[in-house]
Amino acid sequence: MAKQERAIRTRRAILEAAGAVFDEHGYTSTTIAMVLERAEVTKGALYFHFPSKESLAQAVLDEQVPFGAVPPQTCKVQEIIDMTFVVGQRLLSNSLLRGSVRLAVDQETPSSVDHGEPFRQWAERLTLLLEMARERGELLPTVRPRETVEMLVGSFTGIQLMSRALTGRADLGERLSVLWSHILPSIAVPGLLPHLDSAADRGARVLASLEPVVAELEPTHV
Repeated sequence: MAKQERAIRTRRAILEAAGAVFDEHGYTSTTIAMVLERAEVTKGALYFHFPSKESLAQAVLDEQVPFGAVPPQTCKVQEIIDMTFVVGQRLLSNSLLRGSVRLAVDQETPSSVDHGEPFRQWAERLTLLLEMARERGELLPTVRPRETVEMLVGSFTGIQLMSRALTGRADLGERLSVLWSHILPSIAVPGLLPHLDSAADRGARVLASLEPVVAELEPTHV
């Protein structure tokens, strides 16, 4: 059991190191040597878990969506709001998530790495929640869940890129709050609007309620 736990910790350390390096340098400029130095593991340990740079990048990409986990809400629109703010908040400090996000939009990521997978995963998860919201009477009758979700995922992607370029994502919470102020009146029934929380500090408050889970997800090595 101890050997298995050590292998799990080593794999996580490699992923966190890779996320940091991919975030800082992009796919093309990142080397295995950089990841080894950051993770402080042997080449054999890295190749045991990830046989190539491409497989390492794919693993980093596959880690993205779990960082959006939030407590279930009776109001599914609020749950979706919370997911966007939690991801935004985690982007401020989590190197693995930042690396995954950069790889997803890095045009130099090779075709052998499916950098579209996080977008598909986000779309599937959020569409399911929005369909639940429709069943609960939270949405206007004109809302098409899949179309709305794809617009939301694309908007979040662009907003976080702009925030990163201008302020190092320091203003991402404010930008998300503005985004939701435009989206919510066009999708949620009027009676729900006063009860939805899309304040800029929503992500920090949700994460504060998830401290044990956050401790498991946040970097422990890098």
